[in-house]
Amino acid sequence: MPSDLPLFYATRDGQARRIAERIGVRLAEQGIAARLSDLAAGLPTAAVLSAVPLVVLVAAVRYGRHLRPATRLLALFRTLPAPPPLVLVSVNLTARKPGKDTAQGNPYLRKLIARYRLAPAVAAAIGGRLDYALYPWWDREIIRLIMRLTSGPTDPTTAIDYASPQAIDDLTARIAELWRGVPPK
Repeated sequence: MPSDLPLFYATRDGQARRIAERIGVRLAEQGIAARLSDLAAGLPTAAVLSAVPLVVLVAAVRYGRHLRPATRLLALFRTLPAPPPLVLVSVNLTARKPGKDTAQGNPYLRKLIARYRLAPAVAAAIGGRLDYALYPWWDREIIRLIMRLTSGPTDPTTAIDYASPQAIDDLTARIAELWRGVPPK
């Protein structure tokens, strides 16, 4: 078995990174070393992706779309003749609602899977973080409008982390099980 599990993430405000870090810590507690890679620093090559037995991607959504570094990785992943199993994690505020944490229930995750014609071994959505104080005025107002339309909090002093630690830990258990079951490359 390879020494490190590749754990890629694409983040704008740090939530996807924090989730990836928690996954990495929980995997380490189970004896699995994860190598975290910020996709903003660069994409892996097709050769690198082809050589690993499992790919984990934690991708943030901003204004209804997954961040470009994540979609670039998935476009590259689709070109692989024999892609490894994929764990796909979408980080978005829609996942704060019951039933919106699955590939079937989360519109962003469902669209991403369809767009790239993926068949992830595991697909999940984890709640994002809403912290109005971090956003510039225009972003804050747009997000408040979206929250108003989706019955979310609109108070400009709101700071809520919707990522359930238990959901992340449950997802990590699934990743660990998958990692232990993949044949080495």
